[in-house]
Amino acid sequence: MGDHQNDPNDDVFSFFTTPNESDFSSPTTATPSTLFNRCSYSSSSSSGDESHPSGPSVDDSNKRIDYMIQFLDRRLSEDGNFDGIGAENGDGSDSLPEFVGKCGETGIFKVPIRSAVHPNRPPSLEVRPHPLRESQIGRFLRTMTSTERQLWAGGEDGGFKVWDFDELYGSGRGLEVEDTAPYKETSEIETGSSVVCMIGDEGSKVVWSGHRDGRIRGWKVRADHGVEEALSWQAHRGPVLSIAISAYGDIWSGSEGGALKVWPWEGLEKALSWKLEQRHMAVLSVERSYIDPRSQTSVNGFANTLTSDVMFLVSDHTRAKVWSGSPLTFALWDARTRDLIKVFNIDGQVENRNDMSVFPDFGTEEEAKMKIASASKREKAQSSLGFFQRSRNAIMGAADAVRRAAAKGGFCDDSRRTEAIVISVDGLIWTGTANGVLMRWDGNGNCLQEFTYQSSGVLCMLAFCSRLWVGYSNGTVQVLDLDGKLLGGWVAHSGPVIKMAIGSGYLFTLANHGGIRGWNVTSPGPLDNVLRAELAGKEFLYSRIENLKILASTWNVGEGRASTDSLVSWLGCAAAGVEIVVVGLQEVEMGAGVLAMSAAKETVGLEGSPLGQWWLDMIGKTLDEGSSFVRVGSRQLAGLLICVWVRNDLKSHVGDVDAAAVPCGFGRAIGNKGAVGVRLRIYDRILCFVNCHFAAHLEAVNRRNADFDHVYRTMAFTRLSSSLNQGAAAASFGVSVPRGGNAVGINTEARPELSEADMIVFLGDFNYRLDDITYDETRDFISQRCFDWLREKDQLHAEMEAGNVFQGMREAVIRFPPTYKFERHQAGLAGK
Repeated sequence: MGDHQNDPNDDVFSFFTTPNESDFSSPTTATPSTLFNRCSYSSSSSSGDESHPSGPSVDDSNKRIDYMIQFLDRRLSEDGNFDGIGAENGDGSDSLPEFVGKCGETGIFKVPIRSAVHPNRPPSLEVRPHPLRESQIGRFLRTMTSTERQLWAGGEDGGFKVWDFDELYGSGRGLEVEDTAPYKETSEIETGSSVVCMIGDEGSKVVWSGHRDGRIRGWKVRADHGVEEALSWQAHRGPVLSIAISAYGDIWSGSEGGALKVWPWEGLEKALSWKLEQRHMAVLSVERSYIDPRSQTSVNGFANTLTSDVMFLVSDHTRAKVWSGSPLTFALWDARTRDLIKVFNIDGQVENRNDMSVFPDFGTEEEAKMKIASASKREKAQSSLGFFQRSRNAIMGAADAVRRAAAKGGFCDDSRRTEAIVISVDGLIWTGTANGVLMRWDGNGNCLQEFTYQSSGVLCMLAFCSRLWVGYSNGTVQVLDLDGKLLGGWVAHSGPVIKMAIGSGYLFTLANHGGIRGWNVTSPGPLDNVLRAELAGKEFLYSRIENLKILASTWNVGEGRASTDSLVSWLGCAAAGVEIVVVGLQEVEMGAGVLAMSAAKETVGLEGSPLGQWWLDMIGKTLDEGSSFVRVGSRQLAGLLICVWVRNDLKSHVGDVDAAAVPCGFGRAIGNKGAVGVRLRIYDRILCFVNCHFAAHLEAVNRRNADFDHVYRTMAFTRLSSSLNQGAAAASFGVSVPRGGNAVGINTEARPELSEADMIVFLGDFNYRLDDITYDETRDFISQRCFDWLREKDQLHAEMEAGNVFQGMREAVIRFPPTYKFERHQAGLAGK
């Protein structure tokens, strides 16, 4: 499902999509079968064991032999059509024969490309594989920088992870994420506040970090390769949003409300040289040494233009200047004198100081004290102003308030906000906006040219030598030369690229989900083809196969409650030997009052009902929830309910659980018909399970097709539903959210979210009927167990054959009686 030519996952995966059987009124259980093989690729594990100082262990060698045998066995069993799944395998598994719907090779229904090395992007170094969201709540990595020898990443908890470049190919098993390259980590107890920005200072061998609590901290690597805090002081009352080192070694830091401070290098150097017992004196010395460059701007009438948050700071070493920027305006400073040279907006228009109020609008408490100290002088100056002058000041003050509100994004085109800024080796400044526009400026703040290669928002940029890299909200990385010519691009991650760093010949990209990958700085280039060929030939060295069985069951319960014996006979035995159990129920509860209440609850983000909870509890007891299985996600919409359980030993590999609902009844607003779904990630593979209840009645075939199309194209997994971590829905500081129409996770092609999954399983009461056959004839064929002829009359079979519904999906061949309008207690005619 879906065109994955640029899919961010380059793992081999065998695609399998099973719509469950039609016309279900009694419980139906799909026969458990091996649904997919997962091959986890990690560049670090391919050569890391050989280069590790201690050498490969016996266990690692045995595992590699096992993986090689599994890999060769899988390759030998393939027939070239599917990747190790279903009856096509010839692998002797108990997979069911299947029927495949037409139109599966075009448009959004195209089966994704899966191979050891993705053909449309350079090979990458997996520094930190995509971690499960549930393990990262409050600890997501949000910024990154590099030094001569290390790669540093800062998190929401204030902690750091540090990778040595000479250990990137080592094995980090047993750490936070399996197959992560070895790293050192600081404790969040040492910092306690989110890391917002970072910069490496090669001169002093210190990494400076700005934090949410307004502190700036300096970090050093000890002789024993540990990480320690070298210096820390309170820099701002608000968060430190940006930090830069000028051509003279001074540290410039920016905060909210236009707060900007300069910390002279002399004071920092002296403080770093003091002994540990003198640290408190060093902190006091640094805190008192700052220079506020804005205090010099009031005389020139620029003060009121510098009230927006200082989100960006860039040092121009060639011209000894510093750029400070907000999303809508920029300021150019002299790095030596700290004088303000120029203020201009994103259109390159210079701010007219004559339009500004003559009275400065200071944002910090210290500046407020300065304002009070000079009150008497201002009062004398103000008394000499005439009535018209005072009126003019009041009007301009109001205009300034509007301008400040616009700077906050309230009265401007939000899509044009600046999201990234960087200086290239030729001394030109590059900025990226939320609508994907790249702008090139000269050192004096004159806009030279604009480029647009993506409509997704730019989130980060990095310049090195003769190349410029741009990271976008859709996970794409593009490479440009310094003239703005596009050299290449690829999908680097499955989520937005929020930060980039460079070192040891690699461009490192940090995704919004916390994964880090390294890309050769020569990519795209001839070296990529050489690496692809080598990696493809040694796939078994860095791949691992996991076979899982999934049980998908559905039941239209007709507003009833099942007995314990019924549930045991339905799921008890079938769940044996199964790793994942998915249950979809329809008509849990119906009626006008229930539907109205459900619609009202959905509008305020609520779901569920006591009866739905009863079903979850009863099924959980049947599956021995707690001892054998754990519930990972569920969703209810009126009478529709879906829930997913996984084996306890699989729990650590399952995460990123989301849920969704799409009503299809009464103007696509009421949940008497529709679908509920659960999406989860297991072994770096995205699985979606969708429980549907489509339009009823024999003649409503087109409505049923339309219901499927509506569900497929509009289902969006935006709300978490997980039992693994109930706090996982909490918002995290520092998440970069693209503006305008480029929301995080929504790509520019506006493909359905379901099309981006690795596997989709549709189950439920699809309500497709049998055409051209009477009820009595149907009874006769059922009593004689003649299902082949009945399948030929199946509406769903015919519609899939015509390519009108479930295009390209695969349904198991039905080998049981139809379960609608059956006769109870009649052998051969009952629904079981």
